[in-house]
Amino acid sequence: GAAVLVVSDGRSTRDWMSLGATAVLPAQLHREDLMEELDRHGRPLERVDAHRVPGPEEPAAAGWSGRLVAVTGGAGAGSSTVAMALAQGLGDDPRFRQLTLLADLALRADLAMLHDAGDVVPGLQELVDAHRSGSPTPAEVRATTFAAPERGYRLLLGLRRPRDWSVLRPRALAATVDSLLAAHRLVVADIEAELDGEDETGSVDIEERNSLARTAAGRADLVVAVGNPTVKGVHDLVRVIADLVAFGVDPARLLPVVNRSGRSARQRSEITAAFGELVAPISTTLPSPLHLPERRRLDDSVRDGIRLHSSLSRPLAAAVAAALQRLDPRPAPAPAVPISPGSLGRYHDDLPAEGTG
Repeated sequence: GAAVLVVSDGRSTRDWMSLGATAVLPAQLHREDLMEELDRHGRPLERVDAHRVPGPEEPAAAGWSGRLVAVTGGAGAGSSTVAMALAQGLGDDPRFRQLTLLADLALRADLAMLHDAGDVVPGLQELVDAHRSGSPTPAEVRATTFAAPERGYRLLLGLRRPRDWSVLRPRALAATVDSLLAAHRLVVADIEAELDGEDETGSVDIEERNSLARTAAGRADLVVAVGNPTVKGVHDLVRVIADLVAFGVDPARLLPVVNRSGRSARQRSEITAAFGELVAPISTTLPSPLHLPERRRLDDSVRDGIRLHSSLSRPLAAAVAAALQRLDPRPAPAPAVPISPGSLGRYHDDLPAEGTG
């Protein structure tokens, strides 16, 4: 449906019109000529429709929707590993097993490498592209993800190259997030900490480059901000939280996490006190950071594709589940109850013994 305008210098003998061109323009092209052809054959698009990235103030689409938890942090904070541990901890719940999705929405997508994914397609790009011309069903959405049975969740692979953000259209991306939430109970999104848009930079390109993080952070029920227990790590954590609050994320929907924290109670207390002092000008309602211990053999678990240690996944999943319940209480699905053979009796008294449940 696009208008194809060919600019020709006249040296080619091809019949451009028979090949499907809408119009042929001369090489010595003037602005008035181009605008005349665009007015004649093109369909104008409103700038706000073409470029605007949905913000945190926009409500989710009508209908049932799963929960979205975004995980972000500064460079070297280990936010991707924390996202993996969180997805594993949530996926351990039998009610959510295989209905928990770990989505790689980072510009520099590392989850394919961390999961040793042999295939790089299908992934995020294919799923977003499918939403440009239609609305995939939940089954079709799940078909673009990969199972991680050892950890109890599914994985959506991210961009193959950082520059591939340019092929993602904001509206198709927003529709993709809606579809992911409609197909899963819980979606854990690994995102970058870059949220600048046109208002901050005057550049639509920068806003679209950051559309993955902006869309996920704006739609998230909870944002997990990850930092390290070093001086720079705590500083980066506070800066990430300040950027999230400036973007429009409610401080009540933030969960700070200190990754690779030491086991010393005194050290943790000092980090918590320093964090509280630094974030006080930003918000006084932020909870104290959750400390995750350092695991020396974590790289071995990632390399071998086995489960991450429960000292990472369990406290993280418990804290996130409690925060989600506090922010937006929803009735939990009834737990599965095992049924012993024969305990249901018969459908009818006249049925033979073989008809017992």
